[in-house]
Amino acid sequence: MRRIAKFYKVSYEQFKKGYADICPQEKEENIRKVYDAIKLPKRATKGSAGYDFYAPTNITIEPGKTIKIATGIRVEMEENWVLKCYPRSGLGFKYRLQMNNTVGIIDSDYFYSDNEGHIFAKLTNDTNEGKTVSIPAGNGFMQGIFVEYGITVDDDADGVRNGGFGSTSK
Repeated sequence: MRRIAKFYKVSYEQFKKGYADICPQEKEENIRKVYDAIKLPKRATKGSAGYDFYAPTNITIEPGKTIKIATGIRVEMEENWVLKCYPRSGLGFKYRLQMNNTVGIIDSDYFYSDNEGHIFAKLTNDTNEGKTVSIPAGNGFMQGIFVEYGITVDDDADGVRNGGFGSTSK
């Protein structure tokens, strides 16, 4: 198995900025506690394809509601690889928990963006059974799978990324 990537925490300042955007009334001492408790993604078993991302805080999503999560995580990976993010299988199966963009795509050059490549997740509880999703802090909520990709023989892309959503289509 090739080793092509490494997870890191974003800096505290970057995390605070992203977290404050989601929870503007949160006290700095609480943001620091959340940051200090962030766990890097890991595979649960030797045969797991996905790296589990852990909830930085308690997460509750009512039926039909959406939540944005600042993971505090960034990933450095070799070129021609991508990290594809999905809800954990059990959460999707039990609650119809879904990523709002279907599959989160983390490109290799995102690591070098001004936001340090901070990975965010936006999840919707799409239950049709009225179930509320509750994920305790420290439990897995999303999984990321590294995938190698190719490009066309006549590809001439030379743009440089600086940002996340929509930054490469401007």
